[in-house]
Amino acid sequence: MRAGLLDTRRTATGSRVPGGGYWRRLLPVLAVLVALTRVPSFVRPLWSPDEGYLAVQARILAGGGELYRTVVDRKPPLVPWLYEGAFAVFGSGSLTSVRVLAVVAQLSTAVLLASLARRRWGDRAGRTAGVLYALVSIGLNPEDAQAATFEVFMLPCTAAAMWCADRRRWGAAGAAVACSFLVKQTGAAVLVPVLWLLWHHAESPRRGLLRTGVGVLAPVAAVALLTDPAGLLFWTVTGSGAYASLTGSELHVLGRGLVNAAILAVACAGLIPPVAGALRAGRPGSADLWLWLGSATAAVLTGFHFFGHYYLQLLPPAVLLATAALRAVPRERVSAAVVTSVCCCALFLTWGLLAPRPELAHSQRLAAAVAHRTRPGDRVLVWGIHPETYWLAGRAPATRYLTAGLLTNYSGGRDGPEVGEKYAVEGAWPVFRAELTARPPVLVVDDSRGRPYAPDRVPSLRRLLTAGYEEAGTVDGAVLYTRTDAQD
Repeated sequence: MRAGLLDTRRTATGSRVPGGGYWRRLLPVLAVLVALTRVPSFVRPLWSPDEGYLAVQARILAGGGELYRTVVDRKPPLVPWLYEGAFAVFGSGSLTSVRVLAVVAQLSTAVLLASLARRRWGDRAGRTAGVLYALVSIGLNPEDAQAATFEVFMLPCTAAAMWCADRRRWGAAGAAVACSFLVKQTGAAVLVPVLWLLWHHAESPRRGLLRTGVGVLAPVAAVALLTDPAGLLFWTVTGSGAYASLTGSELHVLGRGLVNAAILAVACAGLIPPVAGALRAGRPGSADLWLWLGSATAAVLTGFHFFGHYYLQLLPPAVLLATAALRAVPRERVSAAVVTSVCCCALFLTWGLLAPRPELAHSQRLAAAVAHRTRPGDRVLVWGIHPETYWLAGRAPATRYLTAGLLTNYSGGRDGPEVGEKYAVEGAWPVFRAELTARPPVLVVDDSRGRPYAPDRVPSLRRLLTAGYEEAGTVDGAVLYTRTDAQD
């Protein structure tokens, strides 16, 4: 592993500052590239149900709610807290603030990768890595690449973990791994290459391992104490057995995985040839980068759902492997890789600007109907997989479970037989029934639209509707039910 030549400049006092001119030139380029590639994220109020889920969570937390108690999700708390903080400063009526933070996250990832590549292989490699990452970072379906969700905020943490490990800063590397995990569980996969670097390059592996362990465990323990330790463990680790099962949806899920892999391959058309050429020539590149890519691939496979945004975790190591491979080729080959990536980026940028969003339009119409039939203080139940309806309507959910997925195991785009009341998260239905009994929703919206979790396949929900509600209208196939009594 070779450090690149330092670009230096002199200050007014004559001291030398490493890299000042280099970064002064590169940072504006990367900032402009990242900002341009993320323009589509600002043209729609929402890109994905994950954004809607986070927005609803943030409003509940801002109103005094507690994560893993009064609102639940299968994710760690850092991104909900990030949304809550952004909403507290800029208001909760728009996601613009968190989209700006997503731009910062992607720029940070590009800069960290550029710094890693420059330290190892020199100035040109640093520029190449930063630019390539900015170009391929949107190389998926726009709802996966442009949404301000978990993977986007996880990537700078994983890159920081490798950046710190590359500099033998083991405690900081462990803390960055912890942040990756606390954004999304699969972020912990970066611990594999970090430990490889520690084992091969630490002056004292035992001391380095101790520092890394403390760096990992201290932030996780602090966050557990700030939330609910048992709830954090259940919702992020032990309570997702049925969700992670592939049974009954094999072809559907594998088809999604292959499609998303093909889309990513198109985005990486400029990266794949140099890496393949290096492998054929017997120049595989740094082992830690392959371990990083391998552990990220295992993270993508975990849970057997293969959503497009999972694949974002592959991009940082793939970019560095391509950068390493391009060092040994003529300059025109480097230019060809960048030009190819520019063309692919333009394709995905156009897709993002022009992509239709029929589900968003449906949610907006449904939210308008909900807002029209209820008052601001009313609680409603939207029985579906689009929690953004609550946020768009400005109405509080009647339960801590924001989607039907947690109560039926439909989460993850599942279309097989393991969907229904008995496949819910353990203990969810008694809590759900108690919440709706204590504070019955003013309005129930059945947004299942023929999917396997429709009320006629969920006895508890069917009984609730039969006992206290009557049909009051439809919106694009979603059925609205109002209370039959006059009480609020």
